[in-house]
Formats: sequence, structure tokens, C-alpha cells
Amino acid sequence: MARIERLNLPCHFHLEPELLEQLSGRPGHQRCVDGESELLLVIHEVPEPGVPERKALFFWKRSDNTWVQPCGEEGLGEASVLLDRYAASIDGHEESLNGAQQASNLFPILRHSGPLARCLRNMVTAFDEVLAIDEDDREVISLRDKANELLRAAELLHLDGKMALEFLQAEHAETQARSTEKLNRIAFRLNLLAGFFLPLVALAGLFGMNVDLPEFVKPMFWAILLGGLVIGIGLLYLVGRKTGSWFDIDDDKKN
Repeated sequence: MARIERLNLPCHFHLEPELLEQLSGRPGHQRCVDGESELLLVIHEVPEPGVPERKALFFWKRSDNTWVQPCGEEGLGEASVLLDRYAASIDGHEESLNGAQQASNLFPILRHSGPLARCLRNMVTAFDEVLAIDEDDREVISLRDKANELLRAAELLHLDGKMALEFLQAEHAETQARSTEKLNRIAFRLNLLAGFFLPLVALAGLFGMNVDLPEFVKPMFWAILLGGLVIGIGLLYLVGRKTGSWFDIDDDKKN
């Protein structure tokens, strides 16, 4: 009896010794414990996000094939209500997933959908263990089928969340790539502009030094200016032609 109190089993659960010998001081994983003529079904409550501990619910099948719930009533109604709570949690995450626009919105969904799927998978295994002993238990068959449907929904939720996160990452990478390409294009144009004025600046610096210029140079101001501009245009044309990015006007219009 002391072992039952350590397990926090309901006081109206009078388990046979064969069942008690298989129990420890902790509920353990979801499973069906088979005694000589009785069964004890252990399933878990909906997991809380970020909480590793699981709250167990116990269902006792007496030797007369009657299930007893934790509340003391007969049947498996509480197990059905538990599955409804799983369904509500999954539906809530699906609504959040549809409106998620950032990775920070997807992380709580992925953090919870994984444990949801694992708990439901283990619950299905526990129901299958019961059916391996009594394959004609219609209540357990119904619960097993419902848990299987929820398991599929939880797995799809987790998969959709991962796909949505990967899409956001790819979309962010494309945006970064476009921004980098635009910055590179702007930097290239600035370099072309600097190359265009480089010959003119060099000539202005050369002839603007505080030295006496020859007399034949002084009347050639406009010729020198024009020559610098022609050289700059030539450099601009050669550089733009070799890089194949002559200002990329068409690309800007497309983007």
C-alpha cells in the first residue's frame, strides 16, 4: 500500500499484488502493466513547453473487465477528454503557424510540437499493448485510432513548422543577397565615376602646382580639360565593357 501512495495512485485503486510488484516509486513511461487478471494503463498529460517532467494518468482495468478512471467513475472518458486537450493544443499551434512571420514566432511551436508528437506516439504504443492483451476492447480501439490521428497531426505540425522556418531562412538569405548585390552595384558605379574624373584630377593637380608653366601650356586650358575628359570617358568605357556591367540599368528596372 505504501508503494501506491508513493505513486499517487487514486485511493480507490486496489491493485492486485502482481501489478504492484511491477511498479516502482515513479510513474515512468506510458505503458500497459499486465497483472494476473488486471491491467494498469499509464498515459501522460499534455506536455508543457520546456518542462521535461510528465504528469501521469492511471486507468485500472479490474478483473471483471471494467475500466476505472482516476476520478473513480467507470469507463475511459477521462482518456478521451485528455485526447481532446491534445487536439486543442495542436489546433492552437496550427493557428499560430498560419500567422507566423518571424522565426521567433515559429520557435515556440517547434519546441512544443516535438514533445506532443512523442507523447502521442508512446500513448498509441500503450493502447496497442492493451489491445494485445484484449483485442476486443472497443473503447481502447477508439482511443487508439483517435490518438493515431492526433499523432499524424502533431507530426505534420512539426514538419510544417520546420518547413516554414527553412522558408524564412531562405527568404532572408535571398533578401541579404539582393541587398549585397545592390550595394556592390552602387560601389561599382562610384568607382566608375571616380575613374572618370581621375585623369582630369591628375592633370589639374599637375598643372595646378605652384611652378611656372611654359608659355605654350597656358593658352591650352580647354584642350587639357577636354583631353582629361576624353581619357576619363575612355577608361569608363573600357572598364564597363570588360566587367559587362555598364551601369546595369536594365537590371535595376527588373529589380
